[in-house]
Amino acid sequence: MLSNLSKKKLQKKLPLNKYIIILFVSVLIYACAGTSNEPTDTATSGEVSIRVDESFQQLFDTQIYTFESLYPNAHVKARYMSETDALQQMIDDSCKVVVMCRDLTKDERKSFEQKNIYPISTKIAEDAIALIVNPENTDSTLTIDRIKSILLGTDSLWNQVDPKSNLGKIKVVFDNAGSANERYMKDTVLMGKEFGKNTFAVKSNPEVIDFVSKNKNAIGFLSVNWISDRDDTVALNFLKKVNVLAIKKNDTAEAYQPYQAYIKTKDYPFCRDIYTINRQTRNGLGMGFVSFVAGEKGQLMILKAGLVPAIAPTRMVRISY
Repeated sequence: MLSNLSKKKLQKKLPLNKYIIILFVSVLIYACAGTSNEPTDTATSGEVSIRVDESFQQLFDTQIYTFESLYPNAHVKARYMSETDALQQMIDDSCKVVVMCRDLTKDERKSFEQKNIYPISTKIAEDAIALIVNPENTDSTLTIDRIKSILLGTDSLWNQVDPKSNLGKIKVVFDNAGSANERYMKDTVLMGKEFGKNTFAVKSNPEVIDFVSKNKNAIGFLSVNWISDRDDTVALNFLKKVNVLAIKKNDTAEAYQPYQAYIKTKDYPFCRDIYTINRQTRNGLGMGFVSFVAGEKGQLMILKAGLVPAIAPTRMVRISY
């Protein structure tokens, strides 16, 4: 039995003990809250979400597979979509990195900076838009002016392009509404004018190839990335289904197809740059993956895919005399 004096001493100690416990728990909660938002990824580990223009799905499937093979603790979660949707998701902070066929505009960059976000743009490659037709279409060459007339709907029949043609009405097909391919042709060739009523979009670059292969009167616009890798069975199968047009800048100029050399020299007219836009400016996994793509291994994969690397891979050869 406790004496009355002991009970009084214990009662005096209890409030102090309770206070110490409450203080300890509060400090612990505060410490946890203070560190919960700390980044857990590094340049070669953790997880990062990226968005990629659907035009480059094959290329970035390979890039991601190789990167994750080299760094098993890294997990790059990619989703493929139109350029418009990809950029909007980065604005909404649903992803850290976007791959698209242009740099940010001044207005887009300003909108990020107003939120104290300063995205880093890195040019990783040069690409081109290829024009494809059905194998039964005898036209193999078009001028830029003729393509403009087709896109505007001024030339809506194939016999306006070739008087001997009996293919009927021209159907112009793009990969996606809001895609980089559609935007490029509208901004660069049509100077902002609207497409003709004979123009529509499907949902992907492979669907463009499929549609053209099944419709004799169709002409498709897609990223050359889908048909440029001559060692890739998918690209080779696509090339069996369609013909790739050669393009002339004018009636007297030489015609060029979208081969690497002509993309590099800009003899092929519909060329563009590919950028990564990274809003994760610290040294996290987003930065690590972009550095990989822009580095030697990533650039070699771009070269193999039939595109032009932003930084030409070099090879040192020792010559013995």
